[in-house]
Amino acid sequence: MENRVEMHACICPKFEKTFSILGKKWSGLIIEVLLTGDHRFKEIAEEIPGVSDRVLVERLKELEDEDIVIRKELADGPIRILYGLTEKGKNLEPAMIEIQRWSNQWITI
Repeated sequence: MENRVEMHACICPKFEKTFSILGKKWSGLIIEVLLTGDHRFKEIAEEIPGVSDRVLVERLKELEDEDIVIRKELADGPIRILYGLTEKGKNLEPAMIEIQRWSNQWITI
């Protein structure tokens, strides 16, 4: 127990920052959608009912600023924008799976 307390004291700022990024409404769902591959803005919005375009733009920009999401411009014809996960974002997959597993077991709706 003592080692765990010491560990948390050492990582607390990083742990807190992680939850401030991932804990924002819609961020986790955006990451879940992008774990299946690159998507256009409209596709992400369709996968997450209830998120407004304004908030989706904000969250994508925040995740991009944290190097979790990458915005790709494709210029083959009319410019298309795709959003995907960076390597850092893709590395969230095991954590997202565990959060889903935990919520399936403990969260009731």
